[in-house]
Amino acid sequence: MARAGSLLLLASFGAIAVSAGNWHHPRSHPVYDLFKRQNASAGALPAIGSAQWNSTYPEDISNATVPDAWMAAYTTAKAAGLIPNISLTTVGADGVPAYPTGDDPNSAEICSGTYQCRINGTTTEIWDAPDGHVGLAFDDGPLPYSPPLCDFLKQQGQDATHFYIGTNILQNPFVFQGCMEDPLQTPAVHTWTHPYMTTKTDEQVLLELGWTMQIIHDSLGGRLPRYWRPPYGDTDTRVTAIAYYVYHLTTVVWNQDTNDWMLEDPTDNPNNVVTNQTVITNLTNWLSGPKTPGLIILEHELSSSAVQCFIQTYPLHAQNGWITGSIPNTFDQAAFLNSWNATSPVTPLDIAATPPSSVGPPAAPAAATTAVAAGAQASSPASAVGGASKSTSNNSSNGAGSIAAISTAALLGAALCTLVFSY
Repeated sequence: MARAGSLLLLASFGAIAVSAGNWHHPRSHPVYDLFKRQNASAGALPAIGSAQWNSTYPEDISNATVPDAWMAAYTTAKAAGLIPNISLTTVGADGVPAYPTGDDPNSAEICSGTYQCRINGTTTEIWDAPDGHVGLAFDDGPLPYSPPLCDFLKQQGQDATHFYIGTNILQNPFVFQGCMEDPLQTPAVHTWTHPYMTTKTDEQVLLELGWTMQIIHDSLGGRLPRYWRPPYGDTDTRVTAIAYYVYHLTTVVWNQDTNDWMLEDPTDNPNNVVTNQTVITNLTNWLSGPKTPGLIILEHELSSSAVQCFIQTYPLHAQNGWITGSIPNTFDQAAFLNSWNATSPVTPLDIAATPPSSVGPPAAPAAATTAVAAGAQASSPASAVGGASKSTSNNSSNGAGSIAAISTAALLGAALCTLVFSY
């Protein structure tokens, strides 16, 4: 279970076709030069899908040891009293995580997401979008069903967030790469193996989150994701605190569930209770309904049926006046802990290290002067350097927080605005 507008910087690449048998661009494609210019340390990162890349990650996370740096960050947070001691849950025959007898999952001490308890305070979770907004996100990729979704989003100029499972990136590296070639798509963490997180020890939680952050970092030019979503919505004060205080991850849940995940596995839907029409009807009702609060809908790239349900109802976003965007754009925040977006400069940052105090959007560049050759007659005033400030609309649904299109030359002279996420 449980990424508005086009970037001018990439416009010159759009006419280069991708063959039907190779959905991702080949290494010779110009997009790799773009991302290499914006990587923190491109030469130090192994090529995605290579033997060196594959060997970086544990074959069996259950036997893995937490890296020293991650454990050190955890130990510091634990010693400071930031991570509570909460009993682990066990999943019963009904498939619901249960706490030991006497523990109240809706108490402020535990506040379980499975029981719809919303954590407030420093580690506040995101459940609702701002009024009139749709925070667009998809879970469980990258999978063979992802390319049609990513192609559609790119055609529409629509930004979205993809909560990726680490092992799925490991098994489908070029699907991940192909989707991330569109800089409007934002990767986020959906754990390494998709477990009920409240059933896991602190060390296991560290591994589930840390290795997913690591593979995204290594596969996207050193960028570290800012958001994570607990599988099944299963989190509590302990798990959320580990994510926030160790990895600086913001927890994102949802306020509407399409149940489109049932379309993938007949064993989850034995009586055909959920059909394509059921999902389409639900999406239609929500997108035609009240705009308070805004929507964060649980949707998946888990099956062709789930993807088609989204595509079929996508026009309703614009028709009903919704402002639709990725999670970071919906909240006007950076997409990564160490970079504003997929084309912004990257500050080198290790997993569990303290991120920069501010990661702001690139400022609009000032007008540039044009050098005149010696002896040449002075020309008219120079034109401004190409580049645009962040728009509040997208091609399809006036989505808030369109990513700025800034040339590399402009970025070198641009001052970063200070914009700190308030938790």
